[in-house]
Amino acid sequence: MGGIIYLIQDDGQLTEMTEQQYESEELLQVLLAQYPNLLSGDQINQVAPRRWLLISREAPIPGEEGGSGRWAVDHLFLDQDGIPTLVEVKRSTDTRIRREVIGQMLDYAANAVAYWPVEQLQARLESTCQKQGQEADQVLSEFLDPDADPAEFWGRVKTNLQAGKVRMLFVADKIPPELQRVIEFLNEQMDPAEVLGLEIKQFLGQSVKTMVPRIIGQSAVAEQKKTSGSRQAKQWDESSFFEDLQARKGSEVVNSTKNILDWGKNNDFLIDWGKGVTSGSFTVKYNNKGRKISLISVWSSGNINIWFNQLQNSHTIFIEEKNRLELLNLLNGITGISLPKEVMTKEPSISLSVLSEESSLKRFLEILDWVTQKLKNTGM
Repeated sequence: MGGIIYLIQDDGQLTEMTEQQYESEELLQVLLAQYPNLLSGDQINQVAPRRWLLISREAPIPGEEGGSGRWAVDHLFLDQDGIPTLVEVKRSTDTRIRREVIGQMLDYAANAVAYWPVEQLQARLESTCQKQGQEADQVLSEFLDPDADPAEFWGRVKTNLQAGKVRMLFVADKIPPELQRVIEFLNEQMDPAEVLGLEIKQFLGQSVKTMVPRIIGQSAVAEQKKTSGSRQAKQWDESSFFEDLQARKGSEVVNSTKNILDWGKNNDFLIDWGKGVTSGSFTVKYNNKGRKISLISVWSSGNINIWFNQLQNSHTIFIEEKNRLELLNLLNGITGISLPKEVMTKEPSISLSVLSEESSLKRFLEILDWVTQKLKNTGM
């Protein structure tokens, strides 16, 4: 391959390191999973370098609503803004890197934004962490900023998928000129999606290995378009939230939602206002001695999430499936709510319009009272 770099060691000796091909595509894939920083988040965004959370290797992508995996992308990462980053790895010796890989990646991205429920990504993260002997909640907590809310983070992931805000990243030891031109063209034309290439060259010499990543595709035209058209996260509050909800869903939904917010306030629960780009939110959290459990998150897009998974991990009676099943049955007793048993480890969403009826809203708040009492009775 011909490249050479020079390493001056602590003893003053000069080590000549020559560029070498990877022994296999699998080797490069393993390195990316073990060392996500090789994705060079500082080159992708110098102002706010990207950080990476590995969701899964060989992440399945369905080809229809509710379908199983028709394809599998080599790696799926999320960055700190909840932007799904699809990574496809090829060696330069693979002839598919010139054309076939483009159509392959576009298939992945088009179907991912259409058919990937955010709950599936959460389940994949849990599976990945389990294989590594880690707790998904702990891994996510360490990845996020100290004051970040996991509920808000997954909400941003969902919003990004719905908006088609994904990142497609082609990784190889060498990006051929033909692929580079296509990447630059696509990145200039696509918004809010981002298309980039990443060369990770390998240099070896005297038992030392050096990896040199370089981002490709950030042309001046693409950067200008994406910078001028980008939308920033905003801090929502009660006024801006209800103004947005009123515009989207009308007075009946606003009135019932105000009752839900008042319920949280009257019980002295923590009300966390979100920072969503396109939708406002607030999360009602039960707080005891600094330990917080998200109960519900309400969105100005017109939905409300029930945090079964946080109850499951709350070290209370809700660890037991029978108690979460009782909660599920209580919720399903409200007209218009029909949640499957599978949601008892997730955070299912229901429409706020279901709670516009006075009797339904009253029953929903009674159920929240029941949950709160159960938490209090088990020392939380």
